[in-house]
Amino acid sequence: MNTLAKKFKYVDYLWDNEKAESLGDDQVALFLYRSNILGADLRITNYGGGNTSCKTIEKDPLTNAEVEVMWVKGSGGDIGTLTRSGIAGLYTNRLRDLKNVYGGLEDEDRMVGLFNHCIYDLDSKAPSIDTPLHGLLPFAHIDHLHPDALIAVAAAKDSEKVTKEIWGDSMGWVPWQRPGFDLGLQLEKCLNDNPGIRGIVLGSHGLFTWGDTSYECYMNSLEVIEMASEYIENKIKEKGSVFDGQKVQSLAKEARTEKAAQLMPLLRGLCSSENQMIGHFSDSDVVLEFINSNDLERLAPMGTSCPDHFLRTKIQPLVLTLDANEDLSDSEAVLAKLEPAFEQYRKEYADYYNTCKKSNSPAMRDPNPVIIIYPGVGMFSFSKDKQTTRVASEFYINAINVMRGAEAITSYTSLPRQEAFDIEYWLLEEAKLQRMPKEKPLSRKVALVTGADGGIGKAIADKLAAEGAVVVLTDINEQSLIEANATYKRDVSTYAICDVTDTESIASAYKKACLEFGGVDIVVHSAGLAISKALEDTTDKDWNILQNILVKGQFDLAKQFSAITRKQNLGGDFISIASKNGLVAGPNNVAYGTAKAAQQHMVRLLAAELAKDKVRVNTVNPDGVIVGSKIWEGAWAEGRAKANGITVEELPAFYAKRNLLNEIITPADIANGVFAFVGVLDKSTGNIINVDGGMANAFVR
Repeated sequence: MNTLAKKFKYVDYLWDNEKAESLGDDQVALFLYRSNILGADLRITNYGGGNTSCKTIEKDPLTNAEVEVMWVKGSGGDIGTLTRSGIAGLYTNRLRDLKNVYGGLEDEDRMVGLFNHCIYDLDSKAPSIDTPLHGLLPFAHIDHLHPDALIAVAAAKDSEKVTKEIWGDSMGWVPWQRPGFDLGLQLEKCLNDNPGIRGIVLGSHGLFTWGDTSYECYMNSLEVIEMASEYIENKIKEKGSVFDGQKVQSLAKEARTEKAAQLMPLLRGLCSSENQMIGHFSDSDVVLEFINSNDLERLAPMGTSCPDHFLRTKIQPLVLTLDANEDLSDSEAVLAKLEPAFEQYRKEYADYYNTCKKSNSPAMRDPNPVIIIYPGVGMFSFSKDKQTTRVASEFYINAINVMRGAEAITSYTSLPRQEAFDIEYWLLEEAKLQRMPKEKPLSRKVALVTGADGGIGKAIADKLAAEGAVVVLTDINEQSLIEANATYKRDVSTYAICDVTDTESIASAYKKACLEFGGVDIVVHSAGLAISKALEDTTDKDWNILQNILVKGQFDLAKQFSAITRKQNLGGDFISIASKNGLVAGPNNVAYGTAKAAQQHMVRLLAAELAKDKVRVNTVNPDGVIVGSKIWEGAWAEGRAKANGITVEELPAFYAKRNLLNEIITPADIANGVFAFVGVLDKSTGNIINVDGGMANAFVR
């Protein structure tokens, strides 16, 4: 281990000299490197939190004069993944000249527009509200971070006194103020009043540190955070307990995940009363320590302190009053217990909005909770997509760490509700939300696909993910699933081993979907195999395996899916990937064709029965999907070639020539058929789409 790494116990020392030296004297590259390694430690700052900067001397393109340029993380970026395209480059002197036109706190929003007049790099990302906080300080490299330990100090009662106790005269302190130009002026004044300090603690907010080089800035940040962390841990040892000790006993790990999977679809449905949500579950030790404590009832309603926290988690969580050992098997009974708590939360949020709103405030946003706490079990979060809900969970864990530290130091203080509202409903925050890209057609949907480790199933999963859904890949081969799952970015997919002939295996796959994403909206039964034999050669084993995978598997999938959709009350889609062979009588195909016909008619029966729950059930019929389809590997291709009197190599051209359009059908074409049902034809059920290039003998009517 690097000797410097040993110096730090509470933060990760990640500076790689070889990597840094490879960047030479490129100060912007070094600033980006520093940003990325700072963002890699969630104790230092969470996704999207904090910002970093550096200042360099550049040549003015208009005058050829040397000018100082500040490079700073742009609006909406994340320091852990920051690249050159995510930063803004501004003339430092122009930014400082804005002091001449600043009209006070009522002028903050106008100042943000003026940042654009300071742009040096025309490829800049939009400058963030924190830009002047970096620009009005003189240092070459600056970090503005939200470490749990520092926010604990910032949110503790007597924060200024605590700051002096930890760092003496080496750190400045400024009281809480909403980010903006005036806060930049306060930092500048603090530095002028306290020359030689190494950083500034922002009350209820975070930390500013700096250095002459990127490395010096990095080390300064780590050392300041380490000192605060050590101080807090010593206080906890002195106190002897955290959050006033344990009130509720956690269930065992397996019991917690079972409870969570049972409850998630109910919670998801309740959280989706205005906008459909995706879920996340956490039962880490940090979460359990807090949610099982005696202090939960006092601290949870106080809300978070750091703006980055409550912007993602809402001002406070919903704490469930369910007993950890509650029987969740009767969904209607559990729902009857949950609904009043959600109604009360929505009412309280509306009261908060109506009490704090101003004449120009944006309309009230979704009043449902983002964070839901179930003592003894864990913490749930719900938001528009998996990344957002996972990050919300991480931010609330940061908030827990802040409360833990502040309570150990003195006592925790949260932002006044009006201050919190003024940030949550800030017109600039609203403008940022309005600039976000339009959601994709299947955004907020959870799709489970069987047979998804390759071929048609994988193509369907790819299409659904590309259109915004999160996907659960299922099949029987774990290694293939791991490889298929690795083709997606984080927060887009998961996988579950699922043998569709086994009811318990199906249940396990649905449990994984509920635990990972909160529930299921779309099920595509693509798992299958094909056996082409003459009647006299077809065995009982052939018959049974086709019936079990294609027909019984579809029945079990639909039955368990129906139970989940009733919990969610959000409707849904069930798609059967059948075949032209279910409509057309062909040679050497009695077992396969019969099973496919059974799938097709089951769809009609399910459509009639599940319509009352707004669950649409439809069929996509492929034919001749040879290229890229696993079903055509081996004996099936040989059987179809033999039945048609051709070679296996001639099959693609043969099947293309026999359809009306003379087209080769690919797995992607089948995926488009599925998307037509789940993404476009939202008032169709009991229907069949043939994706076969046009086969007259397979026309449905």
